[in-house]
Amino acid sequence: MLLRERETAEGRLVSVCDPDCLGETYENGSMTLTVTEEFYGGDDAVEATAEEVIAGLQRAQVANIVGAEAVGVAVEAGLVDEETVLEFEGTRHAQLLWL
Repeated sequence: MLLRERETAEGRLVSVCDPDCLGETYENGSMTLTVTEEFYGGDDAVEATAEEVIAGLQRAQVANIVGAEAVGVAVEAGLVDEETVLEFEGTRHAQLLWL
């Protein structure tokens, strides 16, 4: 999985995606999800294990997660509720916000 963490004015933003999702665009009715190199990849992104992804998500103020493996890790760790996961052409997407 690709893990990217960065500081923003609102806190730490974490993005995680399955590598095969990078550069793809998915649709769900009128909604579109584009997994851009700029947001999910780049020089700051690292290949991460499930444990590293969980640690990154726990540090996040906000997170965007795309792909079956990445979302599965977040759900299994209890960080994302399965009922809140969206489907875009068979690709899973979740967002995480710590208040």
